[in-house]
Amino acid sequence: MGRLEVGHSQSQIGREFNLTSSVVCNLWKHFHDTGSVERKPGQGRPRATTAREDRHLSLLVRRNRGATASRLSRYLYAATGKRVSRVTVSKRLNERGLFAKRRRPTVCVLLTSTNWTARFAWCRQNRDWSMEQWPTVLFTDESRFSLQTNSRRTFIWREPRTRYLPSNVREIGGGGVLIWAVIMLDGRTPLHVLVGGSVTSVRYRDEVLEPYVRLFRDTVGPISC
Repeated sequence: MGRLEVGHSQSQIGREFNLTSSVVCNLWKHFHDTGSVERKPGQGRPRATTAREDRHLSLLVRRNRGATASRLSRYLYAATGKRVSRVTVSKRLNERGLFAKRRRPTVCVLLTSTNWTARFAWCRQNRDWSMEQWPTVLFTDESRFSLQTNSRRTFIWREPRTRYLPSNVREIGGGGVLIWAVIMLDGRTPLHVLVGGSVTSVRYRDEVLEPYVRLFRDTVGPISC
């Protein structure tokens, strides 16, 4: 404003401050009308949602991470009577660190650095075992196999660096079976199929530990798993 008052042209000032002539002209008019170039408080488009509604959206998406922005918009309308677009929903969730674009649910939890460290330490500790000691060791493993296909095109809302949290892990397919087995020195157990229902501690004891692990222990003595 000082440059204009001493006679500098608007185009010259625009080039110096990397502004268009229209911006300089509007600032000059605003300065003459108000005595300042600052924006008035409250200018601009009003915010479509309140802080309480933003918190409600965040709670909704944490309860249903697979919901689309359009569905969340309908949920918000049903709960508060506020109708907003799916774009607004996405923006509000992005502001709170929740993103859905290209964030597919993880189908398994990879080994962490802690897991790797523990396994490596166990290997170093037992690398000098004799052939008489290894027969008392059982290596167990289990894998779930899906009986249906899954395109994995579904996206979820999640925060950065939370890929392997339990809430962000999804099992592939609708139905599946759990296969359990044991390998040992010069032998292995038959594959045991656990079909239907959840594998609780009682079921694991009755179907796995009692018929396989306990039988092996009674035969060879104390074992390591």
